[in-house]
Amino acid sequence: MSVDSYDVTVVENLGEMELVKIEKNKYWVQDDWYCKYITVKTPSGDYVEYPCFRWLVDNKEVVLRDGRARLPKDDKTRLEKQHRRKELESRQKTYRWSEWQPGFPMSIDANTHKELPRDIQFDSEKGVDFVLNYSKAIENLCVNQFMHMFQSSWNDFADFERIFVRIKNTISEYVMQHWKEDFMFGYQYLNGCNPVMIQKCTKLPEKFPVTHNMVADCLEREMTLEEEIKAGNIYLADYELMEDISPNSTDPCTLQYLAAPICLLYNNSQSKILPLAIQLGQTPGKDNPIFLPSDGQYDWMLAKIWVRSSDFHIHQTVTHLLRTHLVSEVFGVAMFRQLPAIHPAYKLLLPHIRFTIAINTKAREQLICEFGIFDKANGTGGGGHVEMIQKAMRSLTFRSLCFPDAIKARGVDSPEDLPYYYYRDDGNRVWDATKSFVWDVVCIYYDSDDTVQKDEEIQAFVKDVCSFGMQDLDCCEFPKSLKTREDLTEYLTVIIFTASAHHAAVNFGQYDWCSWIPNAPPTMRKPPPTQKGVVDVKFIIESLPDRGRSCWHLGAVWALSQFQENELFLGMYPDEHFIEKPVKEAMESFRKRLAEVSSAIKIRNEGKKLPYYYFSPDRIPNSVAV
Repeated sequence: MSVDSYDVTVVENLGEMELVKIEKNKYWVQDDWYCKYITVKTPSGDYVEYPCFRWLVDNKEVVLRDGRARLPKDDKTRLEKQHRRKELESRQKTYRWSEWQPGFPMSIDANTHKELPRDIQFDSEKGVDFVLNYSKAIENLCVNQFMHMFQSSWNDFADFERIFVRIKNTISEYVMQHWKEDFMFGYQYLNGCNPVMIQKCTKLPEKFPVTHNMVADCLEREMTLEEEIKAGNIYLADYELMEDISPNSTDPCTLQYLAAPICLLYNNSQSKILPLAIQLGQTPGKDNPIFLPSDGQYDWMLAKIWVRSSDFHIHQTVTHLLRTHLVSEVFGVAMFRQLPAIHPAYKLLLPHIRFTIAINTKAREQLICEFGIFDKANGTGGGGHVEMIQKAMRSLTFRSLCFPDAIKARGVDSPEDLPYYYYRDDGNRVWDATKSFVWDVVCIYYDSDDTVQKDEEIQAFVKDVCSFGMQDLDCCEFPKSLKTREDLTEYLTVIIFTASAHHAAVNFGQYDWCSWIPNAPPTMRKPPPTQKGVVDVKFIIESLPDRGRSCWHLGAVWALSQFQENELFLGMYPDEHFIEKPVKEAMESFRKRLAEVSSAIKIRNEGKKLPYYYFSPDRIPNSVAV
């Protein structure tokens, strides 16, 4: 891992340089060489940059163009056009599509990390070994004495604190102290780990027959439930996707259970979100009661725990895995297949695809595969997580990846209605800053909408994403072409925002919100209650994960919440793929705007017991890499 720079003097007059070719001969078993760039000083004293940022392996050669970004129309000579074509032909042989599971987004054709092209592998595979990292986390958290104690229940809620002593932080400790309270349950719909489930209720669904009399004692405005709905004060969280998902059956000694609850939420006069009613199944009936805050203490507590468990499953598999990891890989593979290194969109996107394909390949190899780590502690392990993604693909549309559109579609876009929805407010700020930056870059290279339409490479990229990456599913509504500069700007913004900001928002809070097991149970060991008045503390403890599963869960949320070593955060572009001054100025403007957002978030969080910082740009890695 040593770094050297070399000076090579050429006495011949080479004329006007079009290409630089680097050849490497193989001498040793491990002699891969990473070349950052080549700088050529011409006889007239000018300096020309040839960015590389690639590995030279075996006896292969790399042919470079100078660092100026060019669209296909900018290449005039036969040699330039030939180089562009050959690069893509070679990449399309190397980066091939593969379907890991039926109905999934397509992924790269590689079964293991070692099979990946060297340019997209991690520098050290050891650093992303899930088994090693989770085991280390369990050891660091001092809970390794419990990690093999499957089927062994905790004694009571206080017993969970035995695995919590060494790992407290501001938020996780607050969660531990207040998880039983309704305000904490409701707050997580706005600013917790999975703040994407809450939606405005304009009409009660027939499958959820809540009446005014059931909830009258909880309403504060002297209005009926119907009037509260019309006033916009009632919200829903529906976990319909969980219905009929197969629970984990990989351990014959432990039966595990899932539920598909519906939760009615109330925006009270202090603008706090509170639960009004919970039904633990999708079909109303005598054996599927509607639980209420007025019910017995343990009935209501267990109903909320079941919702939190279902929320955890949706978060892990849909919000996090599908809608950030797998989607970002689709964009990444299509980028390598359709955009040459000198295309401005390639240069713009590459930092936001860094290590994404590698981390996903490692996950398929160790984490979410058959008999993988996911099976150890998660109630959807053993295949349920696969079924969830297959179902969730039906609602994965391009529009749902556009942050402002997704917020509006759920009816939660009004700051007046929900003044403490920091996920929405901070996300909009980062989205706007990113979109402004992308627009600046797009306008440097595309002088008109016609230029976008005639860029056959960007059109091929967009088509590859839809037709192959998303398997041309009718429901996905991904565009197959782009017509305007605004279309291109939005498309590129979606890619960057999904891989950086949105992944950060739904990933790095996992330890904060999920480390206190009763607040986010990864599995449940008793079925949902079918009647009221039969639940006590013992029943709840026996429903929650055993000691072994608790420890594997804890190791997972700890490991997933850590930044990478030498992390690159949003706006940091140390590898100079762009050499043009206007782009560098756009980058500097982007960094300034992001710094303003970080500063505003820091000021708002001062003195808060529950600070919200997951969208703070100084905590947003450039790409999905963990």
